[in-house]
Amino acid sequence: MTSTPAARPRVSARVAAIAESATLAVDARAKAKKAAGEDVVGFGAGEPDFPTPPAIVAAAEAACADPRNHRYTPAGGLPELKAAIVAKTRRDSGLEVTPAQVLVTNGGKQAVYEAFAALLDPGDEVLLPAPYWTTYPEAVKLAGGVPVDVVTTEEQGYRVTVEQLEAARTPRTKVLLWCSPSNPTGAVASPEEVEAVGRWAVEHGVWVVADEIYEHLVYGGARHVSMPVAVPELASTCVVVNGVAKTYAMTGWRVGWLLGPADVVKAATNLQSHATSNVANVSQVAAVAALTGDLSAVAQMREAFDRRRQEMVRLLSAIPGVDCPTPEGAFYAYPSVKGLLGKQLRGRTPQTSAELAELVLEEAGVAVVPGEAFGTPGYFRLSYALGDDDLVKGVTRLADLLAEAR
Repeated sequence: MTSTPAARPRVSARVAAIAESATLAVDARAKAKKAAGEDVVGFGAGEPDFPTPPAIVAAAEAACADPRNHRYTPAGGLPELKAAIVAKTRRDSGLEVTPAQVLVTNGGKQAVYEAFAALLDPGDEVLLPAPYWTTYPEAVKLAGGVPVDVVTTEEQGYRVTVEQLEAARTPRTKVLLWCSPSNPTGAVASPEEVEAVGRWAVEHGVWVVADEIYEHLVYGGARHVSMPVAVPELASTCVVVNGVAKTYAMTGWRVGWLLGPADVVKAATNLQSHATSNVANVSQVAAVAALTGDLSAVAQMREAFDRRRQEMVRLLSAIPGVDCPTPEGAFYAYPSVKGLLGKQLRGRTPQTSAELAELVLEEAGVAVVPGEAFGTPGYFRLSYALGDDDLVKGVTRLADLLAEAR
């Protein structure tokens, strides 16, 4: 008599546990409603509404016709792009690296994933100041790590303190994820805060993965400071993640990179050689043009984002039950909507920010990402990287609807 083998899951537990990207899901739903003829204003996606600057596009067009770009190239990146990243990093943050410390990746997400894959063993803990970008905990878990939320609030400007990090540290803590300017809050740590956290990390042997993708998008008196520059002793235990997506309006070109100690970069490069091989050559050539060109287009975009930032905060702050700190960087506002939860609105009583976001999309045609996606329920993330008219229309619709809450 033969026994029937037990049914095995069709999808691995490791991959089945991955949550869908909430930001991309909200954006996809908003676009689907628009395609169906509905008038929807989408605040979900974190991408500039500007076209990629013409000189970058022209470089890509020329690259298409060059047979050298029709073939495989080194998995770690084109030598000319690595050189451009080295020079750009020195120019913009003062961090000195060599080409051997650079890995060109398929966007910033792959850089984040490969950084954690190269650093973590099963059970290693990663401190994640929350609110955090929705991809961070999923990348940590895929690498076998354990994400540990360190929750910040609007009262502290969404900036984590050394005391909070120390309270969360255990013998299993290996990495701190650092993102300033922050997605989703727009918070920017002061130079003093950056240095204090960096020195804490060195003192306790904690690695830092620093996401600097929004380094050029700071406003007013805020200033971006690269942690391994503020604390040079950290350089041997720090991986920096960056890319062209946000700075040059190149989200669709998929070019990012990670910088770090040569042994870590080599390990991540080996992983990429099996996962994806090289980044598309045309996109890499476009990135060279972006990094070696001037920053005038970046300055124009930053000026527009600053204007929209101030307008969005003004409009959101006027809504009863909404508390909106002023973001100092990136292109997001992260208001608290806790004052609206549990109130009746259009015949419903949303108890969570996820339920309220669903109601807002259905009743007002406004797509926002709820705080549950970022580790802090009770908040909305709204991107102000969209046209001025759409911004005003969308927040006005939101205000009109929320004013009905009783």
